[in-house]
Amino acid sequence: MERLKGKRALITGGTTGIGLETARQFLSEGARVAITGKNPATLEAARKELGADVLVIESDASDVAAQKMLAETIGNAFGDLDILVANAGIAELRPVEQWDEAGFDHSFAINVKGPFFLVQALLPIFANPSSIVLTTSVNAHIGMPNSSVYGATKAALLSLSRTLTGELISRGIRVNAVSPGPIETPLYGKLGLSESDLKTVADSIKSQVPVRRFGTATEVAKAILYFASDESAFAVGSEIMLDGGMGTL
Repeated sequence: MERLKGKRALITGGTTGIGLETARQFLSEGARVAITGKNPATLEAARKELGADVLVIESDASDVAAQKMLAETIGNAFGDLDILVANAGIAELRPVEQWDEAGFDHSFAINVKGPFFLVQALLPIFANPSSIVLTTSVNAHIGMPNSSVYGATKAALLSLSRTLTGELISRGIRVNAVSPGPIETPLYGKLGLSESDLKTVADSIKSQVPVRRFGTATEVAKAILYFASDESAFAVGSEIMLDGGMGTL
């Protein structure tokens, strides 16, 4: 199928996990794709896997100035933009007493400030119609221990999916959210835990999922693809939760 034929898409955090799989799905559906990342190794690996036609951009999702530079790069390469998938994010899980101001600010900068100012910077080049998909989280809905800051960032992003909808729909820009639960991606490997501690955390999280498994990046990417495509033209300010039932408990 070619549900995105002729569409121009930017996927932030597109070098691994959900972002990378979303890029694969978009390419298979006929889109022109740009991805961002910060790690030189994963940027190069993604470039080799996705091919020379994909625009691979090194960009810091937490830096407001970098969002303006990214928008300029996309405008020069694509002209207009049909799809933004704001997927770059960080998950730091700590007990509340272990947080400091620097860590708090870092999480909010990547998960909230970056996406907000990227949308702002891209406004002049969004096509009419166009689609913004925000990757939020089931943690915006549940009170999982040790996720106080992460959950707050994702709740803020989910709120933006609704408030930005109210502001931007008159320009033909739809904003929707995809909220994954625990997904088998490299994200959990970035928590800085030992293998044994990581397994303990993973088993604990899995026990809270009614279907007793982690989701896959492909399952999430399919939902993002739906919101990005014209099939979801009547979906405005909506949310798809892919959490194995975790948010229902």
